[in-house]
Amino acid sequence: MRKNIVYLILILLFSCPLCLFNGIESANCVNGQNMPAGCIDRTDFPDLYLSNPQLQGEAVWMVQARLKELGYDILPTGAYNQASSDTVRLFQLANDLEDNGVVSRQVWEKLMYSETGETCLSKKDEDSPRGRLLIEIDVATRKLRLFEDDKVIKEYPVAVGKSKTPSPLGEWKVAQKSLNWGNGFGTRWMGLNVPWGIYGIHGTNKPGSIGSYASHGCIRMFNRDVEDLYPLVPAGTRVRIVENGKIFPENLEPVPLKKNASGQRVVYVQSRLKELGIEFDRADGRYGNMTELAVKYFQAWHNLEPSGEMDEESYRAMGMIK
Repeated sequence: MRKNIVYLILILLFSCPLCLFNGIESANCVNGQNMPAGCIDRTDFPDLYLSNPQLQGEAVWMVQARLKELGYDILPTGAYNQASSDTVRLFQLANDLEDNGVVSRQVWEKLMYSETGETCLSKKDEDSPRGRLLIEIDVATRKLRLFEDDKVIKEYPVAVGKSKTPSPLGEWKVAQKSLNWGNGFGTRWMGLNVPWGIYGIHGTNKPGSIGSYASHGCIRMFNRDVEDLYPLVPAGTRVRIVENGKIFPENLEPVPLKKNASGQRVVYVQSRLKELGIEFDRADGRYGNMTELAVKYFQAWHNLEPSGEMDEESYRAMGMIK
């Protein structure tokens, strides 16, 4: 009997070592290729809630660090414990949300893009760019470049998303800036307004990953580099993420799209419309009024039914499929 218990403990330790402890010191729950049950490192607004074993991972750490930044009394541990749930409930009450202690997409969006008043880290005016700013990240070269009036003024190596969790191609904006989240987020965070998940440019506690495809979609930088970039980039700065200079792939499976859709495929369509000379707004993954109008214009121009919806015939006319 005693031998069987020992075997059971050993199996649990080796199959999911982090899940047996409440006092987790790191939000990093991916070791090699194995992800223990309850590890939440996704960026697609994952639901976080009390469970046994406790949910853990970078998504949990992000919520805890953000709540702490907003002034709540919470210690980031990377484990979604009772204290985390209670603090989330306080945040929900303060923001007229249902106080159930569950981090839903609605909570994520309110949490990540509420203002913090953080303005203390900025270089002197004479050191700061004054022209039009653009951050461009090419996932093929793993390079981030900062442009001022179309001139490169900074360039840094970065890590980008793995093949299973790619970085979001498109035209975004810096929507939120934060300091010293720690753990996998390093010393600085600049969140992007991607509509289908939580993505940002941030530091890292894994400097060896820089220059590779290593993240869950975010853009990782050396802490020294992100600290250099951070004060130069105000909220609202444009961010363009490309692959070999382009925002849509050569081989694309046509998927029907219409108004109110969102996602990476919407970005591809928007980017192609812009390449064809139909300017409407940014390729931001949101199929809104302007995108619908641009599709209608293209369809009418090519003697297609001007439905404003993307079908296989429209993809083919745009040269996105053969």
